[in-house]
Amino acid sequence: MKLGMAVVILSIVLLVTSVSAHAMEMNGVEYPDAITVNGVDLVLNGLGKREATIFNVDVYIAALYLEHTGSDGYAICQSDQTKRLILHFVRDVSGGDIAGAWAEGFMKNSGDDLAVYESRILTLNSWMTEMKDGERMMFTYTPGIGLQVSVKGTAMGIIEGSDFATVFFSIWLGDDPPNGGLREGLLGLD
Repeated sequence: MKLGMAVVILSIVLLVTSVSAHAMEMNGVEYPDAITVNGVDLVLNGLGKREATIFNVDVYIAALYLEHTGSDGYAICQSDQTKRLILHFVRDVSGGDIAGAWAEGFMKNSGDDLAVYESRILTLNSWMTEMKDGERMMFTYTPGIGLQVSVKGTAMGIIEGSDFATVFFSIWLGDDPPNGGLREGLLGLD
């Protein structure tokens, strides 16, 4: 009987060890190291933390999943591969603050083409709502389809155009991210 119990305990330890080896964690938020999206295998490229204000208040933990991992933000943004960005909020944020962040991000990353994206930014902003601690937003780009937006587990819709997705991902991976540590983490550079 003692040998049987030892085997059970060892099996549990091995199971727990193997599960934790297949996930990454930041500030208590855990993400699997790989996922499948519409039959396409994606790998966790990195995790980053969004900090706000001069007090560096944690807002969300972001995860970037890619078909082909990389550390070149521009190449990732422009690549026509399936990619997913997940934002796990670690504090409450109003829908207005989120929409304001999108507007600022698009202004910084679209160059002189902001007007081209205006109606699609308005669509994105219309889907924003207050996010509570523990809730998630998910953005999945699929080549030939567009950027699917999910808020709190509800599919909101798809924003067409690889051009929109390129600028959207540039908000986090371009030259002027919300904070440097966020970009570095998503690119696996920290």
